[in-house]
Amino acid sequence: MAKWGRCDFKQLQRLNQKIEKLMDADMEQFCRQAAKDLAGMLHSKVVKLTPVDTGTLKRTWTVTPVGSRNFRYTAVVLNNLNYAVYVEYGHRNKSHTKWVPGRHMLTISTQELEQQAPKILERKLYQFLKGCFDAE
Repeated sequence: MAKWGRCDFKQLQRLNQKIEKLMDADMEQFCRQAAKDLAGMLHSKVVKLTPVDTGTLKRTWTVTPVGSRNFRYTAVVLNNLNYAVYVEYGHRNKSHTKWVPGRHMLTISTQELEQQAPKILERKLYQFLKGCFDAE
């Protein structure tokens, strides 16, 4: 007859407790905070790239509160000054003879953040999971 050996189930019980804690974790709050943090980073980047004449354009960048719909979390970085779009994409000067190139501050900032976001979110998720599994 085969001998099955001995087994200590304490580690499995601890793993089960940690998995239960992970299931109880507030993923909604984690996702909202991650979206808020990314929007804040985008806001910071775009403000740094915004040209300064009077400073009004730079000061009017805002971030909307995080919203969610169908497990998608969004926060919008915007500038509602009527001339912000002209600074972003370019325009003709007042005499309509010369093209003034756009500064693309939002476009460049968005592209930079899109490249950095996976690593940022990976670190945040690692810390979140570590908090769930390391806490006794």
